Amino acid sequence: MPDPHAPSHIYNVLFLCTGNSARSILAESILRKDGRGRFNAFSAGSKPRGSVHHFALHCLERAGYPIEGLRSKSWDEFSGPDVPQMDFVFTVCDDAHGETCPVWPGHPMSAHWGIEDPARVEGSDIEKETAFVTALRFLKNRISAFIALPVASLDQASLRAQLIEIGQSEGATSPRNSAA
Repeated sequence: MPDPHAPSHIYNVLFLCTGNSARSILAESILRKDGRGRFNAFSAGSKPRGSVHHFALHCLERAGYPIEGLRSKSWDEFSGPDVPQMDFVFTVCDDAHGETCPVWPGHPMSAHWGIEDPARVEGSDIEKETAFVTALRFLKNRISAFIALPVASLDQASLRAQLIEIGQSEGATSPRNSAA
């Protein structure tokens, strides 16, 4: 494994949500673009829906984020022996935060960054799209704060505290946000 303190280390980040159709997909795409060269972004779900929500794809495209290769998949794809070793795992929904996650190779740092599920919003297409745009904004803000961290130079305790603080930023669904 490359030295995580080396400046050339590219960090692997996994975003988890139960259905892997909306929030975790949004986060994967945002980090894929905004963290390019420093981070590899992945997403998965404990009970994947099997398809990406059309409003997630629509909002990502309108905001200039990549949608190629995005798919709803099980977190089992990231728990085997021949998978990229994750450096960070973030749960973005309260359901996934409460579930027993697989043991990830390398024991990555993790935190809960829960936000409301835009896929659960009922109403007009405008109301649904607004929910997705809001989720995208909250996730972009968290990811921007994350990629601005001097990850390689922070000790574990300081990094963990920063990750928890990011999860408690605007739009947080749970006051008990904590390291997972």
